[in-house]
Amino acid sequence: MDYSFLVNFFTAFNFKEFFTATMILFAVIDIIGSVPIIIDLRRKVGHVQSEKASVVAGILMIVFLFVGERMLNLIGIDVNSFAVAGAFIIFFIALEMILGVQLYKDEAPETAAIIPIAFPLIAGAGTLTSVLSLRSEYAVINIIAAIVVNIVFVYLVLKNSGYIEKLIGKQGINVVRKIFGVILLAIAVKLFTSNIKELF
Repeated sequence: MDYSFLVNFFTAFNFKEFFTATMILFAVIDIIGSVPIIIDLRRKVGHVQSEKASVVAGILMIVFLFVGERMLNLIGIDVNSFAVAGAFIIFFIALEMILGVQLYKDEAPETAAIIPIAFPLIAGAGTLTSVLSLRSEYAVINIIAAIVVNIVFVYLVLKNSGYIEKLIGKQGINVVRKIFGVILLAIAVKLFTSNIKELF
């Protein structure tokens, strides 16, 4: 049996890539900023399925990481074009976080089952786009490691959302959102400039 693929896969691990990918996904998922939404869902339905929501969101992200490019190829779009489009989405998400405005409106979820929490709250369009955009920049193992770390963090936040809201308060959540919004804005610009060159 040829183990060279597995060896190459694991030797491609790079801490810098892993850390950057982790920070990008952390900012895009923005689970801390979603704490008030989670609290509201708990009040409405009484229970949030933290374990199921986290696992399903993680699976969605990893599956999209591997099959997303094939799906794009089927409709004749290359990864660089998708990464540029992803840069625009990340750019607008960053603007939402910095300016405190809502550019994208979605229907409010009525239950706290897997669908509204795992998708679109955690693994929404912005997150899935970011995952595929990252693939054009970083090794797969680094992105998978970043997804796993974020999903563990998401799970902890979902479990302790009430305590987190009391601990840092609404103002604290707003400060965190704005800080990561600025970081995300810089990442969107970098993603755009590095991929736009490949298209021309």
